[in-house]
Amino acid sequence: MKILIIDDSKIERVIIRSYLQHLNHEVFDAGNGETGITLFAECNPDIVLLGVVMNGINGYEVARKIRQEFTDWVPIIFLSGKTAPEDIMIGIEAGGDDYLPKPIQKTILIAKMTAMERIAVMRTQLLKTKNDLELANEELGRLATLDGLTGIANRRHLDITIAKELARAQRHAQPLTFIIADIDFFKKYNDHYGHIQGDECLKAVASTLDNSLRRPAELAARYGGEEFCMVLPNTDTAGAKLVADKLVNAVRSLEIHHAGLHKHAIVTMSFGVVSMIPDRNVTVKSLMLEADEKLYQAKHNGRDQWVI
Repeated sequence: MKILIIDDSKIERVIIRSYLQHLNHEVFDAGNGETGITLFAECNPDIVLLGVVMNGINGYEVARKIRQEFTDWVPIIFLSGKTAPEDIMIGIEAGGDDYLPKPIQKTILIAKMTAMERIAVMRTQLLKTKNDLELANEELGRLATLDGLTGIANRRHLDITIAKELARAQRHAQPLTFIIADIDFFKKYNDHYGHIQGDECLKAVASTLDNSLRRPAELAARYGGEEFCMVLPNTDTAGAKLVADKLVNAVRSLEIHHAGLHKHAIVTMSFGVVSMIPDRNVTVKSLMLEADEKLYQAKHNGRDQWVI
């Protein structure tokens, strides 16, 4: 274990250090409270042996500062000749966990360290478990925002993002672009190739859409079925047209054969694009409805294109 001794008696520190090093513990020591607090941060001890009566700040104040400044719990054992019940109560209230009466007796010190070593092992295990749980919760949170098939953002993440970005655009009078896209004749693709190959098509298209967006704030999400949405914050009409062109061409460049249409057909997509500086009357629903109308026009005009 790593053990930190904080006591202004050099003789006490030397004696305790010799006992602990004989037990193969790694020992650090400080001659006053201020140095002890600094050393605590540097060495991250498993146990603190803390004198009560010291020059400068006393042991009770050192314990309070350690408990206030450091979130991980570390056992603090007070070293003191003051062992009256009221003294022990003051120490516990200050953040201490146990008392060792001075002068330190080797047998009692060894017994205390044996017990504390068990606690240190349990503390390490608990910290590892806590860290593992935090990582697992982060991963669950991440997975909750992803579409299970395609691996890009899901409808839930889209709903949260579009509401947040619309509010931001309204608040700062900034442009916002929203795109709804649909794979052309996807039902015929599924009917011809089967659902397994249809899923592979969806994954390829989703990855291409996602990779075509460069800025961190931009989002590509699966809306449902063969429909996808893109949210482009702070993107004006000119920028929206450039992105829409890029998306149309990116899907074409996959050259996924679509023999369900005809021998030389490939998979394409149609895009409905809305770009505006939204006022307070614009809602998520109205934004989506307008983009959906543009998508319908793109389909009506022959597909494999965008309409803004």
